[in-house]
Amino acid sequence: MSKTDRRRLKSQEAIKNAVIELISEKNFDDITMHDISNRANVSRATIYSNYIDKFDLLDKLMEEHINELRELCEPAADLDYTDANVIWFEYIQSHYLFFRTMFASTGAPYFHTRFLELLKKEFKNEIIFHSGKNRGLNEEIILQFIATSYAGVVEWWVKNEMPYPPYVMAEQVGILLERNL
Repeated sequence: MSKTDRRRLKSQEAIKNAVIELISEKNFDDITMHDISNRANVSRATIYSNYIDKFDLLDKLMEEHINELRELCEPAADLDYTDANVIWFEYIQSHYLFFRTMFASTGAPYFHTRFLELLKKEFKNEIIFHSGKNRGLNEEIILQFIATSYAGVVEWWVKNEMPYPPYVMAEQVGILLERNL
């Protein structure tokens, strides 16, 4: 990797961290590109060389985390629910400021939508819809119930400053998933 590439990556990381910090302090609508450049200690030109505007920056930041979570699902597919959930809860813990900010911010409500869509897509492959305890139940209602329950637990955990370690959350959520899927 060239020196320029490392500098660019370092600048991008500083910009992303700056916008997360700023959103945690004030409404996204009140944040300016000048605020972001000051916090990241980069020029506005550097920001504009990477992002169209602050909305593009936030969109790409959210998409980055959604994609990371999606990628974590692939190796977790062969694990039981508890072990698979440890991976997610550890990821969320390691990116606590991002998730706390997204769940608390009124300026980023579409993160909730993206997170929920990811959950529905991933759980759709796990739920047995037409037999056993789910026989006769509507597929869309089951999927909505499981995904919103999971999202609600994650949001509660983050907003309450992670009162339990990831392995406890994974174990508890894993048991609940086993009972309901």
